[in-house]
Amino acid sequence: MNLFEIIKNIENVDADIHDRLNPRRAAVKGLSTFGAKVALASLPLAIGSMFKKAYGQTIPQKIIDVLNFALTLEYLEAEFYTKGLAAGGLIPNATAVGAITVIKEHEDQHVAFLKTALGSAAVGKPTFDFTAGGTFSDVFSNYDTFLAVANAFEDTGVRAYKGQAGDLMENDDILRYALNIHSVEARHASHIRQMRRARGGGASNLKPWITGANDTGVSQVDPVYAGEDNKVQAGADITSLNGVNGKISVNAATEAFDEALSKEAVLQIASLFIVS
Repeated sequence: MNLFEIIKNIENVDADIHDRLNPRRAAVKGLSTFGAKVALASLPLAIGSMFKKAYGQTIPQKIIDVLNFALTLEYLEAEFYTKGLAAGGLIPNATAVGAITVIKEHEDQHVAFLKTALGSAAVGKPTFDFTAGGTFSDVFSNYDTFLAVANAFEDTGVRAYKGQAGDLMENDDILRYALNIHSVEARHASHIRQMRRARGGGASNLKPWITGANDTGVSQVDPVYAGEDNKVQAGADITSLNGVNGKISVNAATEAFDEALSKEAVLQIASLFIVS
């Protein structure tokens, strides 16, 4: 089974949720090259040299800083899923284990890709505390806590990559590879949200995309969603516009646009889980 087939199988796990009306999903379906993008972004390949060739063997410090920023986040996610899979009895069934395994493998591949691209400039892996100093003390013994933290990590990653796109725009190749990884992280975020929704309880109304400021039901991760309640785009209040069925709702306005997070905001969030 190739990588694209695995991704499609993951998508089908929660088909009853995944196929709900979603104009953003309809748009994504139109991307005929999605399978190729997932495969490219999920494999380290041997294209780390591309970064060096793009700059005559010298990568600008601004680019190095962005890639190391991304690498730190990928280290965090890769180790989180590794520890979750190693925690006996945490993940309740084979389907969930399979989904988490594929996501973990993607994160491992992103780490390998970024380390190859950076070479000797790559930062080392920090030491992590996934309880965030005791805030999530049962993260590896309570499956719902584990998924809630995963939800926050994936949503942070998506916003973080978007926030750094501007600093990569001077080179189309580097920007393209970073945005390919971004698209994979967005798929992860959507699927984790669907897994939480399938569990019911406080997450029973959770959508595969972010609605408003913090829709996770976990107040401790409020900083992850700062600014996501924005309903003004290009100077226009989206809720003042007419949609197919009248005025556009606040929820629809916030769902329609993904907001970026600054590097400083992301590092502040990550610092809650980094010991050294």
